[in-house]
Amino acid sequence: MEPPPLTLTSFSRAIVHIDGDAFFASCEQSRRPKLQGRPVVTGKERGIAASMSYEAKACGVTRGMRLSEIRKLCPDVVILPSDYETYSLLSKRFFAIVRRYTPDVEEYSIDECFADLTGLRRPLRLSYEGIAARIKEDLDRELGFTFSVGLAPTKVVAKIASKWQKPSGLTVIPGKELHRFLARLPVDKVWGIGRQTTALLAKHGVHTALDLARQPEEWVTKRFTKPVVVIWQELNGHAVLPVDTQPKETYASIQKVKTFRPASSDRALVYAQLVKNIENACIKARRYKLAAQRALIFLRTQAFRDLGREVELSRPTCFPSDLLRAIAPAFDAVFVDGTSYRATGVILHHFSEEYYGQLDLFGEVVRLQRLSNLYESVDALSAKYGKHTLFLGASLPAHRHAQHAGDRGELPERHITLLPGETPRKRLGIPFFMGEVK
Repeated sequence: MEPPPLTLTSFSRAIVHIDGDAFFASCEQSRRPKLQGRPVVTGKERGIAASMSYEAKACGVTRGMRLSEIRKLCPDVVILPSDYETYSLLSKRFFAIVRRYTPDVEEYSIDECFADLTGLRRPLRLSYEGIAARIKEDLDRELGFTFSVGLAPTKVVAKIASKWQKPSGLTVIPGKELHRFLARLPVDKVWGIGRQTTALLAKHGVHTALDLARQPEEWVTKRFTKPVVVIWQELNGHAVLPVDTQPKETYASIQKVKTFRPASSDRALVYAQLVKNIENACIKARRYKLAAQRALIFLRTQAFRDLGREVELSRPTCFPSDLLRAIAPAFDAVFVDGTSYRATGVILHHFSEEYYGQLDLFGEVVRLQRLSNLYESVDALSAKYGKHTLFLGASLPAHRHAQHAGDRGELPERHITLLPGETPRKRLGIPFFMGEVK
């Protein structure tokens, strides 16, 4: 039995978590009315489902399912290439609507955010539940698809609440009602609790979120690290995690992965795809003034098996030419002749903000300063004319080779039809294009 509707009177803190329902697929349905009510899947360019509408989910479609399987399962499905540019623009509109009510908004991902409503009842002349309902109403109406909203005293519980009645739910969990919801929630459904922690908790007879919340603090701190202790505090209604309103300024790691079709056993092409990923990772690292000390590369076979190798660099760097000297031998060690590969990836980590290291006697600092000047010019040209205006010769085959061949190479319609003044690299920030449904 579902908990009865609650009348919210007060909160120590009022945190909402807002989650776009089937966000990518919903963006497509919103801008193409003919797709409303139809099963829609995005990810055509990857050959697997990236996002599914609720109509597609009802047919049994799941994330990562191959398109051939999807068509057998759901013959009338509409499969579209992912249009991340449009999804990003709609995401910005999403956050802007929430900021009409409160400046304290944490952009957690492209399709979800946290917002702190504490203290806004009097100025907005609404209860916290009324504010959350009004935000949801504006989002649903203005973006043309639904959002699920959870309101609670803490971030962890708000995240639980937003998933309670998906899609298009508004769930309120005040502190005095916490136990009723937590008693019915498996502990592995709590945000931040992974498989290993779930298994360990099960050994101690902890199976629900309420079981965890009722454990003594000493018991929790003795057996678990700080993240689990923080979750325990939040489950008990103590707001420990802040709503982080600051834009992302740094990263613990940067990952770039790209799938290409058809799969290839051509060493030069696979290496070029990896180099292109390295260039993209370095662009992001330079944007945040980070230099990596370690890098992990991997190749994904057509059978979805990942083969990788990690390398340690002689000094922190964010220049692809430096990385390639260390990564080329690792690629040779991983690549197997005759094997077909469908994706390459790189992960940069162990960052510092030191580009040049200590002074030396062999002109290395001068070389790195020249590289820095060179890539400042490269980044300036990219900002003006588009990404990859200049790139390494080693990635040339990847730039010449279409990322996806055949029907998987189909571009989103917004990328095909240009508005006056637009170029393939520079488009206006207009997310909607009412294209025909094929």
